[in-house]
Amino acid sequence: QVQLVESGGGLVQPGGSLRLSCATSKFTLDYYTIGWFRQAPGKEREGVSCISSRDGSTYYSDSVKGRFTISRDNAKNTVYLQMNSLKPEDTAVYYCAADSATVKCLSRNFGSWGQGTQVTVSS
Repeated sequence: QVQLVESGGGLVQPGGSLRLSCATSKFTLDYYTIGWFRQAPGKEREGVSCISSRDGSTYYSDSVKGRFTISRDNAKNTVYLQMNSLKPEDTAVYYCAADSATVKCLSRNFGSWGQGTQVTVSS
């Protein structure tokens, strides 16, 4: 099984920054593509960002492009999501997810999911 544990969420003012971490089981990043998703109350889960296991290529939704950055540290088995210029509409529970290298990034078809971490952007 792929183990995923998110951390780093919290309360931040508009315009502020947070860095989320997704700690994974050993070797996960060598074989699995990792995505970040979010879900606000009453809304569907939304794909935010994704990083490929094959070449490290990254993908972003239009709503976060230019503000968020995904990265990975294979030695630490961790994927990060750096979130800058946060807006109230970024408020959601953020999840990391893993699937094979062939999964379509930003889709909702990932097979393994973490427990989520709350991000609240408010003044």
